[in-house]
Amino acid sequence: MEGQGVTANPQLQRFMEIESQKQRFQQLVHQMTEVCWEKCMDKPGPKLDSRTETCFVNCVERFIDTSQFILNRLEQTQRSKGAFSESMLD
Repeated sequence: MEGQGVTANPQLQRFMEIESQKQRFQQLVHQMTEVCWEKCMDKPGPKLDSRTETCFVNCVERFIDTSQFILNRLEQTQRSKGAFSESMLD
């Protein structure tokens, strides 16, 4: 019975999944900010000039595209592993 408390409580498990997703999202935002800031920001000022703003927009869009591509690739890999495992059981 020991060690089953976390898996036996679906509400707690769902809460932990949501909190984990929040943490991953915050890490992604932090990483994206760091990458785009280093790439686009020459000198801090009270306003962004149009070149810097365009650079930030492009950087964020490419970061999102890349993250989505990686996520899709990982999902495909998981699905193919699952299909392979299921065919091995047959």
